[in-house]
Amino acid sequence: MKTKSRILPVTMNNVSLKRGDKMVLKEINCRFDAAPARSFIIGPNGAGKSLFLRVCHGIVAPDHGTVDWAGETDPQTRARAQAMVFQRPVLLRRSTRGNIDLALKIHGLDAGERRQRVAEALDRTGLTRLADTSARALSFGEQQRLALARAMALRPQVLFLDEPTANLDPAAAHLVEDIVRGLSEAGVKIIMTSHDLNQARRLAQEVIFLHRGRIKERAPAEAFFKGPENDLARAFLNGELLWWRRRSVYDGVDGKSADEIGIDRT
Repeated sequence: MKTKSRILPVTMNNVSLKRGDKMVLKEINCRFDAAPARSFIIGPNGAGKSLFLRVCHGIVAPDHGTVDWAGETDPQTRARAQAMVFQRPVLLRRSTRGNIDLALKIHGLDAGERRQRVAEALDRTGLTRLADTSARALSFGEQQRLALARAMALRPQVLFLDEPTANLDPAAAHLVEDIVRGLSEAGVKIIMTSHDLNQARRLAQEVIFLHRGRIKERAPAEAFFKGPENDLARAFLNGELLWWRRRSVYDGVDGKSADEIGIDRT
């Protein structure tokens, strides 16, 4: 079998993205290496987390800037080195097994290799007994595990996860977390968004705090949750609603307003 070339680091170079008249990602400069294995993007609703992932993954093109995959210029090579699981899994009208098998077939694997990978992915996600069940008949938690099984069967070097447990009950969410942890321990780079701070505390090894399309802080997870350096990040961890309290976070420094002291409130 041909050895895969390494596709890391992936680097976002001065990336900006506009939606209508609104700039939703602003001058993002961010490099992801193999370590730490689990990078979490967190921030308030509307911060741009999902778009951040989509641009990095390549399914949304930035209006400005570039995303570099270790200098790799071939789109197919980049595509085969990564996979993405969305908040709401996109599944076909096939069996659980069939959804995984088709993804592998599209990637050009022969029947024997596909059977092996399908069996392995079903086993690792606890879906073997549901292999012949229609994907549409699975519970939401099972469907999300199927989406993960399909992604892991592709053996990506980088796996993007967009709030994969957002609609799951706690038991199902913990099952997904165990799968994610196992993938990272097997050498897959995880880049994941989450609205669940407790989940981020459990899983994250580094945290990127995004606010209104800008990276406001990036730190090892332990240091971030112990005490962020950025005022907005501290307010976010304290449960403040940043969309209406952002002025109060900045104002009052030495009795002056944010505008007077020249702080960027975006």
